[in-house]
Amino acid sequence: MSNERDPNDSRPAHREAHAHAAEDQPFHYPMQREYVEPDWTRLPGYRDVTKEQWESAQWQRAHSVKNLKEFQAALGAHLTDDLLEDIKRDQEERATMSMLIPPHMLNTMEVEDLRGDRVRRYMAPALSDRQAEWASHPMASRDSLHEADMWAVEGLTHRYPTKVLAELIPTCPQYCGHCTRMDLVGNDTLQVLKYKFEIKQNDRWDMMLAYLRKTPQVRDVVVSGGDMANVPIKRLEAFVMSLLDIENIRDIRLATKGLMGIPQHFLQDDVKQAFARMGSRAVERGVDIALHTHVNCAQQVTPLVGAASRMVLDAGFRDVRNQGVLLRGVNTSPGDLLELCFMLLDHAKVMPYYFYMCDMIPNAEHWRTSVAEAQDLQYQLLGYLPGFATPRVICDVPFVGKRWVHMLKSYDRERGISSWTKNYRTGIEFDDPEALSREYVYFDPIYTLPEQGQQWWRDQVANDLPDAHWVEPPAPVEAAAPDVATPSEGQPAPV
Repeated sequence: MSNERDPNDSRPAHREAHAHAAEDQPFHYPMQREYVEPDWTRLPGYRDVTKEQWESAQWQRAHSVKNLKEFQAALGAHLTDDLLEDIKRDQEERATMSMLIPPHMLNTMEVEDLRGDRVRRYMAPALSDRQAEWASHPMASRDSLHEADMWAVEGLTHRYPTKVLAELIPTCPQYCGHCTRMDLVGNDTLQVLKYKFEIKQNDRWDMMLAYLRKTPQVRDVVVSGGDMANVPIKRLEAFVMSLLDIENIRDIRLATKGLMGIPQHFLQDDVKQAFARMGSRAVERGVDIALHTHVNCAQQVTPLVGAASRMVLDAGFRDVRNQGVLLRGVNTSPGDLLELCFMLLDHAKVMPYYFYMCDMIPNAEHWRTSVAEAQDLQYQLLGYLPGFATPRVICDVPFVGKRWVHMLKSYDRERGISSWTKNYRTGIEFDDPEALSREYVYFDPIYTLPEQGQQWWRDQVANDLPDAHWVEPPAPVEAAAPDVATPSEGQPAPV
């Protein structure tokens, strides 16, 4: 007697195919937005600008908008008198970053409705855009992530066990109102006097490299600032090549919003040649090198941005990745985020990577989202994009670091206070016995809370915040001076 089964006995029955694309989806694909370079000659200030001029990085830098007079000259009648006055008042009363907008970036504004335009909202905010009662959260701070507290040497933040941030310079091709490094980056404003690096640049960079050579725990370096697009390309190449000569460095990420703000920079011959040499050397050494950029809305993804991205990839860089910021009125609907992700992925070959919640700096409350809103946005992104290209929505928790928005330990939604834990010590907690058991707190924008929660905060502020029930982070530990030759005595303290 045979124990073999007839394969036909267990064969599944025939199945009719009946699935098809659903027309009634929350987000419609293919997108309707065209992948085109906006016509700059539609703007009065650029009516006579030639294609050759427009595609010149030198011309873009020379004609970047630095004040309201130049902003008005570029936009003409598109900038109404009431909006101009509104932006002027904001610069006088609220702005933490001075105005600097390259023509390319200004050209991505939808000028038929400048007041409602998303790029204008975060590059040239108006006073009426901001929250009246809660312009700043009571717990906001200028260096909200305490990066300067974690400097190993001036400008080198050792925050994570295996990663550091190298802030090479304090300038960018463009200045964004929501900048988390508002304490360091850009020019002084009427509200904010900026910290200035105190050690000479060459000495400071040498100190960074010396620290990395003697610290084998570090394998990953983010080269930023400011914006590395403002570092002369020969200087940037020399610094990156020095990183590539350090045996323990296995990952290098160059951070620049300039890829979107002034893509012409990356299409210059000397920049392309330098990127090719850096990419070739990284491949030769088996080191991953990538470029991280910062695009916040779909209208900013243009063919020039795509060409700059392709140059980086052709040079041998592993990836071009986008780290956007959630900004209310700019990109905080699921449709806005998905449109941006598809424009990046389909056209510019930029990988959607992170969307950060806007950091808790002064005068940023109108942009910020609650943790609950960010959690919902993460949920709404699922299922549309490939898994590898579905961006993570991130809360950067002070004294903790990046956390996916669902990773909180507890959440008081009425008062907007969430608590978080961590699994490693930051660079100032090497001898803190409670670093891995302490709960750290984060605060939602107060205007997103129910009325009871808003009133609780009013009461706390009226009483100088005596009873808010949050866990205070540890005071920075005075670290021993690093074993690095320094050109001056001691380390300067940030102001």
